[in-house]
Amino acid sequence: RTYSGTETEGQLLNSFLQYFGDSLGRKIKRMPLIEETVLPGDSLLTLPVVIIGNGPSGICLSYLLSGYRPYLSPEAIHPNPVLHTKLEEARHLSIVDQDLEYLSEGLEGRSSNPVAVLFDTLLHPDADFGYDYPPVLHWKLEQHNYIPHIVLGKGPPGGAWHSMEGSMLTISFGDWMELPGLSFKEWAASKRRNIKSDRVMPEEIACYYKHYVKVMGLQKNFRDNVYITSVSRLYREKDDEGRSQQNEDISTQCLEMEDGQKSLIKRNWEVRGYQRATDGSHVPFCLFAENVALATGTFDSPGRLQVEGEDFPFVLHSMSDFGAAISKGKLRGKADPVLIVGAGLTAADAVLCACNNNIPVVHVFRRRVTDTSLIFKQLPKKLYPEYHKVYHMMCTQSHTVDSNQHSAYTSFPEHNVLSFKPEMKCVLQSASGLKKILKFSVALVLIGSHPNLFFLKDQGHSIGHHSNQPITCKGNPIEIDPYTYECTKEANLFALGPLVGDNFVRFLKGGALGIARCLAIRQKKKHELIESGDGGGDGVP
Repeated sequence: RTYSGTETEGQLLNSFLQYFGDSLGRKIKRMPLIEETVLPGDSLLTLPVVIIGNGPSGICLSYLLSGYRPYLSPEAIHPNPVLHTKLEEARHLSIVDQDLEYLSEGLEGRSSNPVAVLFDTLLHPDADFGYDYPPVLHWKLEQHNYIPHIVLGKGPPGGAWHSMEGSMLTISFGDWMELPGLSFKEWAASKRRNIKSDRVMPEEIACYYKHYVKVMGLQKNFRDNVYITSVSRLYREKDDEGRSQQNEDISTQCLEMEDGQKSLIKRNWEVRGYQRATDGSHVPFCLFAENVALATGTFDSPGRLQVEGEDFPFVLHSMSDFGAAISKGKLRGKADPVLIVGAGLTAADAVLCACNNNIPVVHVFRRRVTDTSLIFKQLPKKLYPEYHKVYHMMCTQSHTVDSNQHSAYTSFPEHNVLSFKPEMKCVLQSASGLKKILKFSVALVLIGSHPNLFFLKDQGHSIGHHSNQPITCKGNPIEIDPYTYECTKEANLFALGPLVGDNFVRFLKGGALGIARCLAIRQKKKHELIESGDGGGDGVP
């Protein structure tokens, strides 16, 4: 810990005090910020919700928890007649207050999460069929539906979009990147930004998300430059619980201890971390939450080959590092090619970047070029010509074609990297077992990325579909209830976005809808308990 001095701590305290004072009024008894050596007590404030991650997932969830509610527009007619009939049945209710399982039944889309498909078709009806229908929803701000929460992020609102390579276009259309209540096209026009195509640069999207938080009045819920170090459960002896136990959430769990020890009750979450001050010092904090929502995305940890020599400084794992090497002139005049490993869109971006800078490329990937699971097979040629240009080179400029052996681009399909050597050489192995040694100027390993949930117990391995394995977007997402997005293996812990398999912004908004409905129902039940005289307990009703 590098934090010292009372002035910095006071500034952070005042920041939290202003936030909690605005949000909770007279309910405050004591600030939820404590020194790391202080044991948590019941008098410390417990927030209903702490959201970890301030990318589009966290922003959208904050929008709904702030009281914004979607209703079927009076003039709207959804192109799906069955869904439209269901919407008409409860036109007077917001979508948050309706049965999401009933509404999403029978819908199909490009997400495995039914609520994600539902919300997407309400915001972008029949988008996958090429239509540009307007949303069938309009939004109302209902202050009484506000649920106190705080959104914690490492950088400004927008998350990883602020650190993506700015020269590339987004895979999704700009409209599909927008969040509820603010049209991306209208925002771009108001900023006099010249959007030349339906696809836009990450820089534009990052600016849009940052502006969205401001224009929607969500700033008071956001804290930047915050790094989480641990998220853990608090426990309490069952016999000490008394009458306040009546007000515990329905998901409270009791743990029977061995050797005659008292039962322990799983209580609220303790969220610890630090905020980085302008002078670089770290100001520690501790928050308590009834519910935690994980919205961290998957860009924290680049995928690794786990081979010998991968830690050499000339082996890179991100487009930003590659772009920095180019801008600094490190690759200028190099006779040896850049070695790019991977067959996804980021690897394709790297190929395009190298070609645009007249840098020769050796492209290595494990799959066959005819593999139907390659992302290029899913992209229309007219909309994504640059990616199909790369795919065409992957197919036609293989190392097996003698005339292309010394061209500006050579592909090595069905090859694995066995090791990197200190003299900047790479050992490849083909599917038939043949080995080949290549010389390169710099290697770029782009085989996906994984979330870094180090702040959870066992790094979150216990909450995936496959227990005791790392969480990954495709192979092992967090296992959730499909309609509430609550972790099935950990009550009061929610997850949305790439952590549950929704990589595209257009689908992660469904997670915010599911979580908002679940929390709204629980808050209503808590209010009813309090009004009936059975309330008490911890936290804020």
